[in-house]
Amino acid sequence: MANLQTKYLGLNLKNPLIVSSSGITNSIEKIKEAEKQGAAAVVLKSIFEEQINFEAAHLQRIGKDNAEAYDYLQGYVTANSIEKHLALIKEAKKSVSIPVIVSINGYSDKRWVEFAKQFEAAGADALELNIYIIPDDRKKSGSDIEKEYFSIIKQIVKKSNIPVSVKLTNQFTNLIHVVDSMKSIGVKGVVLFNRFYEPDIDTDTMEMTNSNVFSSEADIRFPLRWTAIISDKVKGIDYSASTGVHDADGMIKLLLAGANTVQVCSVLYAKGLGEIHKILDGTEAWMRQRGFDSVDSIRGLMSYRSIPDSTVYQRSQFMKYFSNFE
Repeated sequence: MANLQTKYLGLNLKNPLIVSSSGITNSIEKIKEAEKQGAAAVVLKSIFEEQINFEAAHLQRIGKDNAEAYDYLQGYVTANSIEKHLALIKEAKKSVSIPVIVSINGYSDKRWVEFAKQFEAAGADALELNIYIIPDDRKKSGSDIEKEYFSIIKQIVKKSNIPVSVKLTNQFTNLIHVVDSMKSIGVKGVVLFNRFYEPDIDTDTMEMTNSNVFSSEADIRFPLRWTAIISDKVKGIDYSASTGVHDADGMIKLLLAGANTVQVCSVLYAKGLGEIHKILDGTEAWMRQRGFDSVDSIRGLMSYRSIPDSTVYQRSQFMKYFSNFE
């Protein structure tokens, strides 16, 4: 059998498949089942700064409408949310032997450094920072927004004794520069990429609604391109590819592009946790049939610098290739 073992954030993993942060990883029973099916690690469901603030504001609206009440309610909701998350971390660590990565979804640095320390003390094996700042201020430049990101990340990395990864948006001007800068401040890994909530409009009711939150197999193209490019351009940091992995073929592609690990979610909602072992079995069979004995032997074989014509990863215009289609 081919050896699927790999390393990510300094953690020894039995294979490259990680169950990404989702409702699945908010349940101890599902976390246990994910391990049983072969998952190498789990990223717990994010604790959302936005949700904490929303709940506090909601309680304020149905109570007294004053700043003092809001501060009290926000403190109460925050403490309650953190305690629940700490309990989830502790129970997960008791229940499974695979690494438990804690996801923090925030957009300010006010309290997250202290929360990160609490998560570490509860037993988290690593942290995954999920930060996204909506660029809705016309006075802020792209550089200003990047500084906000790095302000949060630097403080958490500085205070943490466990490895820190960052789940990136694909909307940075220069992803290579961002990843290189993150490496320089001590970030151990990046996840390519975050999948965001996207609003939609129902034209029948003229109300706001949600778009499809799940990925499709076609969504793999973007992380595929950038994993292949950045993993060659910036060494010394780990890469976890996310979005669009629905089968063994998807996992194999991202490993060939240069990923250390692959995060899976949507297919588990669609078809169940049994898909984990199917993806792993399919990956192992593909490797065995082609004479590859380890994940290390295939990682990066199709990355930016490993293929004869690296410009295929750089092309953004397709008119030349489809100009004959009518």
